[in-house]
Amino acid sequence: MKVQTKAVHFSADQKLIKFIQKKINKLEQFFDRIIGVEVVMKLENAGKVKDKVVEIYLKVPGETIIAKETHKTFEGAVDGSLSVLSRRLKKYKDRSRSKRA
Repeated sequence: MKVQTKAVHFSADQKLIKFIQKKINKLEQFFDRIIGVEVVMKLENAGKVKDKVVEIYLKVPGETIIAKETHKTFEGAVDGSLSVLSRRLKKYKDRSRSKRA
């Protein structure tokens, strides 16, 4: 599985990239035919506090599953996005199994 990370208007440190890679690799336990993953990290100005936005695009055969989460930290946003993606991935897997049967 190929994972691309993009940081918009800032540079992400290696520790954050490794954290994201480790978390995304866990998605393979739900579905093993993931083609690729693109993670886009942004800073969003909301007053004085800059919220962190993470968008994850999960490419599976015939579809792209998208999750977007905003949090105070990138780690929290990644965790939130991955919980959404795991639910959506399970639904996708069930739909694809029912089509084959």
